Amino acid sequence: MTLREALRGAAQRLEGVSDTPRLDAELLAAFALGCDRNTLLLHHLDGEAPAAFDGLIARRLASEPVAYITGIRDFWSLRLMVAPGVLIPRPDSETLIEAALRHFGAVPPRSILDLGTGSGALLLAALSEFPEAMGQGIDRSATALAIATENARQNGLADRAAFHAGNWAEGVDGLFDLILCNPPYIEEASVLPRDVVGYEPAEALFAGADGLDDYRKLAPQIARLLEPAGCACIEIGHDQGGTASPLFRAEELNVTVLKDLGGRDRCLVMTKIP
Repeated sequence: MTLREALRGAAQRLEGVSDTPRLDAELLAAFALGCDRNTLLLHHLDGEAPAAFDGLIARRLASEPVAYITGIRDFWSLRLMVAPGVLIPRPDSETLIEAALRHFGAVPPRSILDLGTGSGALLLAALSEFPEAMGQGIDRSATALAIATENARQNGLADRAAFHAGNWAEGVDGLFDLILCNPPYIEEASVLPRDVVGYEPAEALFAGADGLDDYRKLAPQIARLLEPAGCACIEIGHDQGGTASPLFRAEELNVTVLKDLGGRDRCLVMTKIP
């Protein structure tokens, strides 16, 4: 069977478990061949399907996320390592980096703090855009810290990124020009797709009955750590612009709600009230 035929059949089988069945099949085939997707599409479609392909498709049919199967995920301009125990970065989170770029303009930040850094995606993306900045990533997961550290090394950012164990900003001192955070924000009773709830860490997803538990902890910490001319960019759920914002405004922060490319609430941009 040619790879072209195998991809067609795999995509049909994956329609019941994925919103992007053809893309998933192509990414898994490229992984089996040890090449990128573009190379696969340009040079390998008429060749024989790789022997490992069926096994990879079987794992995806069991709802295992593609990123965990391949061990990689692209975010911003970076290629990141991911693994079970660490939240998979989503394109929607790039809204936070876009917000930071708009805020700082020609006067870039020099110090960056990423709370709940996970894979390091937000911190490393920011450091790639602000080459004079130094950054700290905090996470309570040893697995996440190990992966974030390796991602910094692989992307040539290890000399400007330091990762530490911690519970949000407890024990963190000093002031930061840019604070980033993608906390858990899903209501604990929410029903999620199997490839999310069955594989990704619950502690990175759920935040109490109303999804706001971690924002309540973060609001006073961010107000304490933000430079007077700095900016905090915090991810929120698509319906939380009106519920999460007051928690930060109560800490005397200006709050603007930004939408993602899909037109949904996605990011709180916060500055200190002069």
